[in-house]
Amino acid sequence: DFSKAMSQAGPSQFQEVIRQELEYSMKVELDKILATAPSNELEHTKKDLEGFKKLFHRFLQEKGPSVDWGKIQRPPEDSIQPYEKIKARGLPDNIASVLNKLVVVKLNGGLGTSMGCKGPKSLIGVRNENTFLDLTVQQIEHLNKSYNTDVPLVLMNSFNTDDDTKKILQKYSHSRVKIYTFNQSRYPRINKETLLPIAKDVSYSGENTECWYPPGHGDIYGSFYNSGLLDNLIAEGKEYIFVSNIDNLGATVDLYILNHLMNPPNGKRCEFVMEVTNKTRADVKGGTLTQYENKLRLVEIAQVPKAHVDEFKSVSKFKIFNTNNLWIALSAIKRLQEKNAIDMEIIVNPKTLDGGLNVIQLETAVGAAIKSFENSLGINVPRSRFLPVKTTSDLLLVMSNLYSLNAGSLTMSEKREFPTVPLVKLGSSFTKVQDYLRRFESIPDMLELDHLTVSGDVTFGKNVSLKGTVIIIANHGDRIDIPAGALLENKIVSGNLRILDH
Repeated sequence: DFSKAMSQAGPSQFQEVIRQELEYSMKVELDKILATAPSNELEHTKKDLEGFKKLFHRFLQEKGPSVDWGKIQRPPEDSIQPYEKIKARGLPDNIASVLNKLVVVKLNGGLGTSMGCKGPKSLIGVRNENTFLDLTVQQIEHLNKSYNTDVPLVLMNSFNTDDDTKKILQKYSHSRVKIYTFNQSRYPRINKETLLPIAKDVSYSGENTECWYPPGHGDIYGSFYNSGLLDNLIAEGKEYIFVSNIDNLGATVDLYILNHLMNPPNGKRCEFVMEVTNKTRADVKGGTLTQYENKLRLVEIAQVPKAHVDEFKSVSKFKIFNTNNLWIALSAIKRLQEKNAIDMEIIVNPKTLDGGLNVIQLETAVGAAIKSFENSLGINVPRSRFLPVKTTSDLLLVMSNLYSLNAGSLTMSEKREFPTVPLVKLGSSFTKVQDYLRRFESIPDMLELDHLTVSGDVTFGKNVSLKGTVIIIANHGDRIDIPAGALLENKIVSGNLRILDH
């Protein structure tokens, strides 16, 4: 009797047998996939599948949230420095020589699908026809011209964004920025029931597009190293990378932080700096820095045991969250990569494909590696360094007169009386960029706005001003047209409103 034999074997032995069987089945399937690779892709595919195999092995070993809540402590005072203190040190005369040690890396693997756009998210226009990528190049070019330096830009693309991005890069061939790219890995999605890959061969076009995924930005360490670019940059004398999401318009090169890294006050260099900023109610789910087994550690909401999720979200207990602006020593990445010593928790991301199939993809996050580096540090930066554009509600803010644009950098307008950003919630009629653009004849004046909620079929005429709290709700079947030149201050507009031209 199999079940009787297994009950005598004990649960841990039983689990071990299951694990070994799953690993063996996975290996067989991956070998089949590899056998379909054309010779020019063989080496690359092999590296990808090896990386995936390691991740899958760890996924089978680890179960449940990977933090022991009892061990989580508040970080020691000096392990998270206030930005003001770092800035107060000023800048050395030779800031150009410090800048020449820097490389800017942008995470460019994401598509614009959540905003209804095809192709890379970095190619969406965000301000005066400029895309995220345009603004990034302008920022670095401005640095290089101002200080007569050679700070390069590196884009980590995914197989989803690589072709389109490379086509666009030709337009920057005369700019004063060297641009390099490398690709993050391509891993197979696995069937949630069988835990086997849904891909049958290496192709990723046509009906196979859904079979593969880029495994999160934690893949940067391995891919950067494998691409050969890491070694080339070290050979050129580069020492630090500044990594950030390409859709975070606040993530510009900060000279004070760079100086702190290159010329540390205590003489001991940090290998890893994470910029954190104070949580607001909107950020309760953001990952936070904690002290764990005498190391700084990033804890994400997915790792928190269910019983402690509310505590994790508490703004009073965990006051800061990770902006994903990171400064990392190149030599440390090389050392840890060669020792296979970068430890990042696995994020299990469940998806349902168009045909209804449930799959999971195994991912890692770049900031989770902080505990593998020596002498890590958090810097509590102003909120202005975290300006992500994830939705059209965010897009409305950065397109508006709340911000002014100078050399690719957005700064909050001096005319705004208070430093916080208004809370904007646009309804589902605005989700796609083309619908959003159609509904605004021009972007409203928002300098004195605190809160805007828009729901239903609403359009805005030219030169509308919004102040205080404005709520506009068109019920199902109704339509509201806000007329040109209207001033809405602390108003609730609902029902049906159409201004007809006479």
